[in-house]
Amino acid sequence: MSLHELTAAQQLKALRAKEISSRELTEHYLGRIERRAALGAFVTVNESALDEAARADERLARGDHPPLLGLPLGIKDLAATAGIRTTFGSAALAEFVPPEDSWTVGLLRQAGAVVLGKTNTSEFGATCYTENDITPNPAVTPYAPTRYSSGSSGGAATAVAAGLLPVAHASDGAGSIRTPAATCHLVGMKPSRGLVSPAPAASFLVASTEGPMARTVEDAALLLDVMASPAPGDLYGWRNEGSFASALKLRHRLKIALWTDTGTGEDGHPQAELAVRRTADVLKELGHDVQEIPLPARWDERVGRAILAWFAYQVGAVTQLMVPPDRIPLLRPYTRHLLAINDTLSANDIVTAQALLARYAGTFLAAVDDHDVVLTPTTNGPPVPIGYYTGDEADLMLKWSCHTPWANLAGVPAISLPSHVDDDGLPHGVHLVGRHRRDSELLALAAQLEGAALWDELHPPSWHE
Repeated sequence: MSLHELTAAQQLKALRAKEISSRELTEHYLGRIERRAALGAFVTVNESALDEAARADERLARGDHPPLLGLPLGIKDLAATAGIRTTFGSAALAEFVPPEDSWTVGLLRQAGAVVLGKTNTSEFGATCYTENDITPNPAVTPYAPTRYSSGSSGGAATAVAAGLLPVAHASDGAGSIRTPAATCHLVGMKPSRGLVSPAPAASFLVASTEGPMARTVEDAALLLDVMASPAPGDLYGWRNEGSFASALKLRHRLKIALWTDTGTGEDGHPQAELAVRRTADVLKELGHDVQEIPLPARWDERVGRAILAWFAYQVGAVTQLMVPPDRIPLLRPYTRHLLAINDTLSANDIVTAQALLARYAGTFLAAVDDHDVVLTPTTNGPPVPIGYYTGDEADLMLKWSCHTPWANLAGVPAISLPSHVDDDGLPHGVHLVGRHRRDSELLALAAQLEGAALWDELHPPSWHE
């Protein structure tokens, strides 16, 4: 068995038993990263990775056991990493090297992870496909390398699915962990608001959060255990009682709502419908109460305008903070389009957009108040071909990723699980949304579905090469 075939949990166990070394693991993955560069998974490879692995081996030899000691890890290129280039997916920041880690990266380093590099992302995370002017290749799904692995955590998903990392750090502002997980037959978890701190960033409307990308529910829970430690002063910070990884047994029956309506006026894709129906059947067999309900709220014109304004404002704020005026021309056309929208917004426009989105999210929460979990497709169809997003990108992205943003706006936990690989070899995912701060329950349900063989462990061709 090759080293990358071991799960993260198995690798950690082998490291502690001194059956393998961190250096062996790191060399194995670095070799695979170099050979699979065309997949577009990485922006930057850490030149100090082998030194980090050597230090991890020294600590392992002394009997030190931080939770991730010696485990190779990739960090999404939207998170600051001290001493390692952080581009935010932008040519305007191609040479930026942060002086210090973001809060979550610091937690992962303190836990002993060996940072192999920065995984690919879209410019400032603004699109649900991962293509930029930093890397020569977009991030593609290893199952079909002519198709995007979604975004903005596309590089993280590509890397884990292709066996370039055992597990990866990712982030999600409207589906950016979950849709890449779906395109790459992976588990992708967006935690509840406040469980993983956005520090040093701060905002009253927090839609984005960091979370794990993994092959198994256990691996996702192991990474989340480390990430779930709020920074001092975090407005929404909270701590889980106990370990997620040690609480993956679900001992009670859940009431589950489902819908497949896209809310955009577009028909649901047949494979997206299939993903939900087959999952509902498994849930019923497991004893859960599954009920189909109407979609609580639609993507009408006002909601669409509000979310576009909110994204434009966020990108505008980051750009003003990070990008010197003389480097603005280096930004991609869609980013400049968002900046142009931001320039037209008044403070009243921004506050009004936030209020409208809050009401939109509240409509969902009210409609499912007597349910424990919601079941939907993750995406409305398979991974899309490279070059698909032309013309009205916002409209095309929304029609494909319509099922995920409400969970961000509501601040509730959500997870994408593999469903199936269709006859064309394309992966499809299923989306489960839980109650606020009941992340442990959602992970336990995901583990139950994994144990019931909801999906097969089908690897892409590059896995075996």
